[in-house]
Amino acid sequence: MDVTVDNNEEYVLTEQDLLISKTDLQGNITHISDDLIRVSGFSKEELIGAPHNIFRHPDMPKEVFAYLWRSIKQGVLWSGHVKNKTKSGGFYWVIAVITPIREDDKIVGYMSIRNKPDREGIENAKKMYTDIKLGKNWGLILFK
Repeated sequence: MDVTVDNNEEYVLTEQDLLISKTDLQGNITHISDDLIRVSGFSKEELIGAPHNIFRHPDMPKEVFAYLWRSIKQGVLWSGHVKNKTKSGGFYWVIAVITPIREDDKIVGYMSIRNKPDREGIENAKKMYTDIKLGKNWGLILFK
């Protein structure tokens, strides 16, 4: 089943959707799952070698990604709700788990596994991300 989501329409993941990607140390995609290709609307050829931020939705605060990158570069797993964009301009929410890939105790890349979040988690993330964009203190404390 192809996913066609236009403009600002939301695609809601199914319980079976498992979106997996791997990147190099600079965040360029080296592996992509069929589910992520289908949900995002991008082809494998468009994604391999592209920066992972190709999925970044403009509603996501830059502070979240700064915190994410600081965490995984230090070898720490990061997990959170993320709003991603599709090629056609729609969006989809995921709960993402991002972890460093290690070889001989050295970080050589990163892997992200994403699946369907619940609506309560999405609503909480929306509020937190709105607060961060508005400069509310508790959000900034978390991401500095």
